[in-house]
Amino acid sequence: MYGHTFRLAEAVAEGARSIGDVEVALFQVPELLSEEILEQSGAKQARAAFVHVPIASVDDLARADGIIFGTPTRFGNMCSQMRHFLDQTGSLWATGALIGKVGSVFTSTGTQHGGQETTITSFHTTLLHHGMIVVGVPYSESRMMNMDEITGGTPYGASTITAADGSRQPSDNELSIARTQGKHVATIAKAIKLGMTKS
Repeated sequence: MYGHTFRLAEAVAEGARSIGDVEVALFQVPELLSEEILEQSGAKQARAAFVHVPIASVDDLARADGIIFGTPTRFGNMCSQMRHFLDQTGSLWATGALIGKVGSVFTSTGTQHGGQETTITSFHTTLLHHGMIVVGVPYSESRMMNMDEITGGTPYGASTITAADGSRQPSDNELSIARTQGKHVATIAKAIKLGMTKS
């Protein structure tokens, strides 16, 4: 809604693009809130930064070798827009279209203890039902152990803390963790794809 997850998504994509011969595309899920609500909440102005990002379709998921989902946290869970989108993937589940694909998740929360980890780990349940290979962020990314500042970043996935009013933007530390996640997921997805091609 306010661009924090988009900022992380750009960093994730940057990390993924650092791996050679990897094609990266950004998508957003459809908005469910009315224009009136978006205007009242101040989100309409913030959305101008990413209005150019195309809307995802379920078929886009089937075409990918790896998918890194980003969602803001709503009371310790994914936002309703993402849940609504994922609830339309029943046909992919029925045909096993996502089995063996790499899946990963990142998030943004309003407060330091606003449910970053529960949002990501509860999201993993959907990925596992689809037969996806869940990938997080390894602790070789030492910025996750940064104690010099308040920061997001978990082994389950990158995260940022936005402040309750949305005024805090992702820090350099958080964006670096997001880049690492993108690079790590792309490396694994590429290795799996190349391994399957050789078999």
